[in-house]
Amino acid sequence: MAEFEEHEEELKAELAELLERKQYAALRDRLVQLEPADIAALFGELTETQLPLLFRLLPKEPAAEVFVELDPDQQELLICGFSNTELKEVLDELYVDDAADLVEEMPANVVKRILRHADPETRKNINEILKYPEDSAGSLMTTEFLDLKRTMTVADAFKRIRRTAADMETISVCYVTDEGRHLLGVVTIRDLLLAEEEDVVGEIMDPNAISVGTLDDKEEVAQAFGRYDFVALPVVDAEGRLVGIVTVDDAIDVMEEEATEDIEKMAAMLPSDKPYLKTGVWETWKARIPWLLLLMVSATFTGQIIAGFESALAAVAILTAYIPMLMDTGGNCGGQASVTVIRGISLDEIDFADLPRVIWKEIRVGVICGATLSTANFLKIMFVDRLVFHNPITIEIAFVICITMLLTVVCAKIIGCILPLLAKKLGFDPAVMSSPFITTLVDAVSLLIYFNFARSMLGI
Repeated sequence: MAEFEEHEEELKAELAELLERKQYAALRDRLVQLEPADIAALFGELTETQLPLLFRLLPKEPAAEVFVELDPDQQELLICGFSNTELKEVLDELYVDDAADLVEEMPANVVKRILRHADPETRKNINEILKYPEDSAGSLMTTEFLDLKRTMTVADAFKRIRRTAADMETISVCYVTDEGRHLLGVVTIRDLLLAEEEDVVGEIMDPNAISVGTLDDKEEVAQAFGRYDFVALPVVDAEGRLVGIVTVDDAIDVMEEEATEDIEKMAAMLPSDKPYLKTGVWETWKARIPWLLLLMVSATFTGQIIAGFESALAAVAILTAYIPMLMDTGGNCGGQASVTVIRGISLDEIDFADLPRVIWKEIRVGVICGATLSTANFLKIMFVDRLVFHNPITIEIAFVICITMLLTVVCAKIIGCILPLLAKKLGFDPAVMSSPFITTLVDAVSLLIYFNFARSMLGI
């Protein structure tokens, strides 16, 4: 991957030169040396005329692997240009879960053509996967897996593997089932290789196979891969029958999707499933404007708080100069706490029952951080603001500012840890309670603390 990225521009120039000279044999030889994902990356900048031409140069099996890696727009372009024979060849080489993903992405007229040219077994398996909810393990799985019977010998198991492995997405793990296809255990190729040929599969299998249900959330499925270091995870129905497996490549895709979605939500944007450069201006606007409007309206409360203490500010005008620092510090502290808690929730390290422990920890962290920041700020006010910038600041005003900072930091930490856990408890995505939202709330809290404390301490 790193080597490809290093020489990507050279490869693009080389392929463009070969294409211009119509040296198609040399083009084919150069392309087959690359990984499918790298070929798809190179194809990303081809024109609508060049893409079908170069795709047809690829051998049948690599072509199907590259097809899976292409963007939906490019896939649709190719399908519309395929002859019926070409379309069937590509579909025959696709794994069922990839074919199901393709069907989900394509317009209705393209889907009809795909299903019309898929063989009956593939069509049945695609429809089986598509019946599950979009965010479930069932929608993520492939129905192509290696299953063995516990009465088989190791020699029999290898015969079955050799006979069926060509159509399987992974053969590193085999699943042991009974006549009713109930999952009994799991055995790896390594286990089989180290066993004697006459050994029975039922004696060497691991009967404690970890599985997920067809309706389990796909994010939880992806987390299971990280927890157990699996390369594949069996999926069972409500009766415990093995209906498919989720492979690690699909789990990685889910992790990437969820991480992208969380980042967008934490930046106060509606999630988008399109790459940035392929998302139109109006689509980007629609994704950003709802939260911006909400945050703008919520910021009105901050303005009203300042207006309510206008007389206090008029009496001690220097207080105004420190409002941005207090608000920014509070927002940053709240954002730190919320991001940490959201991360803990996503990794199943924290749940709502841990709320008292989380609050107590953040209070202690807030006191230490607040004391450190307040001390540093007091020294800055006394030796920089007073002596260098000659600001009219008394010891009493500096004390008000620094105590406000301490209390603001503690409150911000508490708010930042409570809101994500509360959102999770109420069934919302914790990422919604992220920096922009928390910053707005902490701004209002910090101003209330500041002005009320100033009023009581300075008598204004």
